[in-house]
Formats: sequence, structure tokens, C-alpha cells
Amino acid sequence: MKKGDILEGQIIRCDYPGKGILPVDGREVKVKGVLPGQKVRVRIKKKNASSCEGMLLEILEPSDTEIPGDCPHFPDCGGCQFRTLPYERQTEMKSEQIRRLLEDALEDAPLDWYEGIRKSPVETGYRNKMEFTFGDEYKGGPLSLGLHKKGSFYDIVNVESCRIVDEDIRKIRSAVLDAAAGTALPYYHRLTHEGYFRHLLVRKARATGQILVDLVTTTQHPEGGAAAGDISDGEVDRILVDALGALSLEGTITGVLHTYNDSVADAVRSDRTDLLSGCGWIEEELLGLSFRITPFSFFQTNSAGAEVLYETVREYIGETDDRVIFDLYSGTGTIAQILAPVAKHVTGVEIVPEAVEAAIGNARKNGLANCSFICGDVLKVIDDLQEKPDLIVLDPPREGIHPKAMPKILGFHVNRIVYISCKATSLKRDLAALQEAGYRVRRCCTVDLFPGTAHCEVICLLTRNG
Repeated sequence: MKKGDILEGQIIRCDYPGKGILPVDGREVKVKGVLPGQKVRVRIKKKNASSCEGMLLEILEPSDTEIPGDCPHFPDCGGCQFRTLPYERQTEMKSEQIRRLLEDALEDAPLDWYEGIRKSPVETGYRNKMEFTFGDEYKGGPLSLGLHKKGSFYDIVNVESCRIVDEDIRKIRSAVLDAAAGTALPYYHRLTHEGYFRHLLVRKARATGQILVDLVTTTQHPEGGAAAGDISDGEVDRILVDALGALSLEGTITGVLHTYNDSVADAVRSDRTDLLSGCGWIEEELLGLSFRITPFSFFQTNSAGAEVLYETVREYIGETDDRVIFDLYSGTGTIAQILAPVAKHVTGVEIVPEAVEAAIGNARKNGLANCSFICGDVLKVIDDLQEKPDLIVLDPPREGIHPKAMPKILGFHVNRIVYISCKATSLKRDLAALQEAGYRVRRCCTVDLFPGTAHCEVICLLTRNG
């Protein structure tokens, strides 16, 4: 076997995060975009002493567990990976992947350390936030607004029938696409860094039905062309508001915004945001508490699944009476406020100013006087914290805990840590440092917040001194 070889075989399993394993001549070839049991044809694209990777060319035979897909955009769209698997099989596979990934990294864990997977209460239409990208489905094609085509950085698939958002968000996407196309202004080309329309951000609260719509563009108005010369930002804003106002929706659009972003990075960012109508936030409710969500503040994208996640966190934390809790990487303070009613005091630390502002406002609205939030990098802020925590909640970003922050966190010598991970490979890496400091995993489970995809959350309870 060498680079460039074309091989056929059956996928025996999928490892986290969704890489299929094809056995060839005693080696394991890793292949993206496949499912266990499929017979596939692949091309070897990388081979060295430690690993071997293949590129999927064709699925020759489906797996025995597959069912007809429920989305017309699958598999062209890169948003989902498991649309042809029954939900029960999806969750079984995710649970198996997490257990395999972590079990070899554990020291002195009890036999029953892993507690399986807790499912999302909803399987479709579950996302309360969606970021769509402007582009074209093929080079020179008409304007599109959707998700990246699988395996492509440039091509955008129109996802008018997307299954992971509800009908209101689908209608909004279509209306904004039609409005944008009517202006004849170009989309932002990620290669040339020229163009106008970039993204559409939509957030919808499950409990209240409130919807926030944010059009993201550059400040560029290209020269040439009657439309480009005749349409101002103000006219684009009027066209957008009028198009959204004409929609018949189950929920209610409570805010429309226009964000300007001239960064070359292909991400939704704000250099400036103008409020076009309504207010700049929505309100969601979780576990009896109310949370104000702004365009760029972090909030779990599956509200129903988030309740399962946070109930599990509360269960893992256990007794909190008269305890001081640090919620590090606290986002909009959701976990901190869920724990506050049964704790002495909770301190949240978060680097995003907008999220901290929202957390403070949410705590005030929920009548929680024993919550405080600090804006800053955990690495830098942690030295200035005056209180000594009794336990710590860690909910870091995908890259995990900064290596220089870990010794400072360990320096508090708390007896209990609950680690919430959105990327299990980062958790596995961080477990090495935690175990070296004397912590041991006592309980662990997977929570599925992303049906149809390879993603999941993992929660670990670690204790020291038994």
C-alpha cells in the first residue's frame, strides 16, 4: 500500500470525531464521511509510519443499519454526517466513540466510570442559532445562501429544506437570499477578499419564539454596475427589514441587525453592528430561569438538549450548600445561574465582553444576588480572584484549557471538578494534567446536543483524595 493507491473494503468502525476505519494489510486507514458497515472505494492520500489516511471516492454498498435520508441536501451539504442512520444508532455510535477514546487515558477509574449517553429530547429542528454563508453553488452560478458543500471551502449549498432548523429559520433564509439577490450586489469572495454579502445569523428562542436576524456584510461597495452604484447601505437595510416584515412566521422577529465585518477570516465577527429594528437580543428560558441572548454571546445551540446537559452538570456537582463555586469559561453565565440558587456564591470568568454583560443582566433579572462575573482571560484573571473555591466547573472552548492556565486552576486544590467538553480529544489531553495532579475520573457521560452530526458534549466528574 502506497500513496495514490485505490482500495476497496468495508468500514469496521468510526472513531471520534467521525473518522471511519478501513483495515488494509494489517493497517488502519482513516476515512472521513463514512459509516460503519459501508463498503467503500478510497484513494490513499497520506501514509507514514504512524498513520494512514484515505479519501473517499465512492460508497459501493450501504451499511445494513442505514435508512433513507430525510434531507434532500444530504450528503452534498457538510452540516450533517448521520442523516441516514436511525437516531438510536447515532447515539450508540457516539457513546462507543467517547468510551473508546477516553478509557485508555484513565488512571484508577471505577469500573462503572462511564454512564453512556443522554439523548436530545428533539431530533430535528433543534438549533436555536444558525450561521448561513453567502456564495454560489458552483463557480459563476447564481447567489446562494446556506452551508458549505461537503469538502469545499468555496461552494455553498442552498439549504431551503435543512432538517436541523425549524420552518421559521428556513423561511427567513429564503427571504434574505431573495432580497440580497434583488440588490445585484456580489457576495464576498473568500479568495479575492472582495464583495459585499457575507453571512446571515439567525437566533430563535425555543421557549419564547423570539427571533433575532443579523445580516453580515463588508463595508465594500464595488465600483461598476448600475445596482452597485445605486444601492446604499441604508437601502439594503430597508430592503432587508421589508422582506422580513412580510413573512408569516410561527415565532416573532424581535430584532433585525446589520453587522459589518471586513476581517479576512471566514467567521461571523463584528467591526460594527447597527440595530435596524426592534431590540438587539432575544430571551430564552432554561430550567425556570430566563436568559438574554445577544448576537455573538455563547449559548448552547440546542435549548432542549441544554436542559439535559445542565441537569446532568447539577447532578454531577452534587451538594453545593454554602459552597463557593468557580465557573470558568462561563459564557452568558448559564451554568453559574443554574447553580446559584443552591450555592453560597458563584463566580464566572469569561473573555467575551458581550457575554459577560449578558450574564450580569441575566443574573439581575433572575434575582440572583450571589452571582458575579468577571470579564477576562482565565489565564490572566485567575491570579486576581480573592475567594477560594470549594469546587470548579470547567467549560472551555474547543481547544480545551490553556496549558499555562491549568497549573493555576490546579493550585486551588478543590476536591471536585466538573469538566464539560465540546471536543473530547481536548478533554483527553487535559485529563493527563488533571490526573497527574491527583484527580481521578469518577463519573462520565456523553450528552447528545447535535442529532444528525458527529458532535456531542462530554461531562466528567473528577475528585481528588478519593
